[in-house]
Amino acid sequence: MIELRHLRTLLALRETGSLVEAAERIHLTQSALSHQLKDLESRVDSPLFMRKTRPVEFTRAGLRLLALADQILPEVRKAERDLARMVGTEMGRLHMAIECHSCFQWLMPTVDYFRDHWPEVEIDIPSGHHFDPLPALAREQLDLVITADPQPIEGVHYAPLFRYEGLLAVARQHPLASQGFVTPEALADETLITYPVEQSRLDVFSQFLTPANVRPREIRTAELTIMMMQLVASGRGVCALPNWALSEYLERDYVSAVKLGEQGVWSTLYAAVREETLEAPWMQDFLRTAQETSFAVLNGIKPATRDAESVA
Repeated sequence: MIELRHLRTLLALRETGSLVEAAERIHLTQSALSHQLKDLESRVDSPLFMRKTRPVEFTRAGLRLLALADQILPEVRKAERDLARMVGTEMGRLHMAIECHSCFQWLMPTVDYFRDHWPEVEIDIPSGHHFDPLPALAREQLDLVITADPQPIEGVHYAPLFRYEGLLAVARQHPLASQGFVTPEALADETLITYPVEQSRLDVFSQFLTPANVRPREIRTAELTIMMMQLVASGRGVCALPNWALSEYLERDYVSAVKLGEQGVWSTLYAAVREETLEAPWMQDFLRTAQETSFAVLNGIKPATRDAESVA
């Protein structure tokens, strides 16, 4: 009567709070998702949630099935791991690099969870490497690279993790703080604070300033996000960061955030993996854990579109 796909759909609906976002999360059309839910409701002969509520409000029957999902799905996943070990595919090495200064907020819980469930896999995040991570991945010096800047490299697959919006952080008293969005020209007289990486790899340049042929008055770099926020809060510049990286500072009313352009600037974060290791059970589990953890701990992200899967 009840299938695992039904339980996964209900979990997605609970986690996202809407049919549209739940459909994106599990890569279904909204029509297909609605059909699946109606099918499940006919099987149990009861409505599972209240229509036209946001976030979704579940009925008693829906809450009972959610409790079942919370109980059953972790056991199913554990069994899948055990089966992978039984066929001798558990050995592996996961040396990774992170082309994302803000990623540790979700990556560390991912690594901790993965290490507990795959103790046989050697995990390392080398620091101080003086090479380009993506070519190093192709040369087998690394096994995974977290990047928002995919490059077409033979033998490398880019698994989309999630989409995120870049926002402009400004001091609370800054004139731009009251704007609904900023134009590229508005940054021509500003000091832009960035991480110390190539400008071509920063979304604020590649998707916002460079296409408009605009450059900020001055560019200043900082290694750490907290250092950026201190500079922004004291009125020494502005900076563009992923929405999740700004969440805690916005909640504390430390700085303000403004959209980059009327439509916003959205990017996709990927896990780059060699094709030869992509199907390894432990690698598949890591990618799945990374996605699930990201949506559990980050605010404002969205599922990656299917178009993102065809990159490179």
